[in-house]
Amino acid sequence: MITLDLSKKDFLRDVMGHYMQELGCKNKKVLVVNADLSGTCRNRDFAVEFPTRTFNLGIAEQNMVSFAAGLAHEGFIPYAFSMAPFITMRACEQCRTDVAYANLNVRLIGTYAGVSGGISGATHWSIEDVAIMCGIPQMTVLEPCDAIEAQKMLEETLSYNGPIYIRSSVEPVIRIYNADYDYKIGKATEILHGDDGAFICAGITVKYAIEAAKNIAFRTRKSVRVIDMHTIKPLDKETVLDAAKTGNIIVAQDHNVLGGLGTYIGQFLAEKGIGIHFAIAGIPDKFVAMAHAPYLYHSFGYDADGLEKMMLEMLGE
Repeated sequence: MITLDLSKKDFLRDVMGHYMQELGCKNKKVLVVNADLSGTCRNRDFAVEFPTRTFNLGIAEQNMVSFAAGLAHEGFIPYAFSMAPFITMRACEQCRTDVAYANLNVRLIGTYAGVSGGISGATHWSIEDVAIMCGIPQMTVLEPCDAIEAQKMLEETLSYNGPIYIRSSVEPVIRIYNADYDYKIGKATEILHGDDGAFICAGITVKYAIEAAKNIAFRTRKSVRVIDMHTIKPLDKETVLDAAKTGNIIVAQDHNVLGGLGTYIGQFLAEKGIGIHFAIAGIPDKFVAMAHAPYLYHSFGYDADGLEKMMLEMLGE
């Protein structure tokens, strides 16, 4: 199930955009809706193969989401693509009222998650999308960490009931899973086992957590668990409880430290009365100057170096 091939690099927007063509072949109800970003979101193959099932609403994300809701009311499964900040903020009311309130099978795909947009700057960063979308009742929130998981995730959306938001990075990811990966929405995946601590992460931070855990094992012989929490909402509480047995949890997220995966895990542990060492590695609650994404990851402390340092301090090493 797990391969950990560091030599293979994939771009998730390429993988997901191109894979839409296969979804279209499997289910005639699959439609693609764009806001003039078919090139950016890499789904032009679908338009070529299925021109009558492709709709471009122009640079009008609110209209796009409402249009997708109408299609879902008619029994179709629309996949609405845009950049994460645009689809979650500009069309927030439509995501909430038109889509989620009616519990429609609309799939909202947002690329440029976190600060992966790099030098595109704050207008193209999505540092608050998880907080926004998790706050909408009936909305499922997902984030893939590699190409295989992204494909399996899209497959699952064909039969899943209710609205889904998928956020994805535009930074390259490593190959983590094999083709036989048994992906399930709502069930986290343990990539590396460990008893001394745990990294719980999603998306781009997964590869950094793997590297950090391996470095810690080599240098200290401490074993640190790496959990891919690909489903941010609903949270896999059973896996979180098991990770808490290590006594040390760091949640790594390409998102504001407020309102993201770490907030939900911390709240859950507090409600259960579980006292452990706990920290969130993420984007500080402030706007910063634009820079390339890897530099920002390092600056914010959730690349491999930052996560390794944070965990070693937590372990008292």
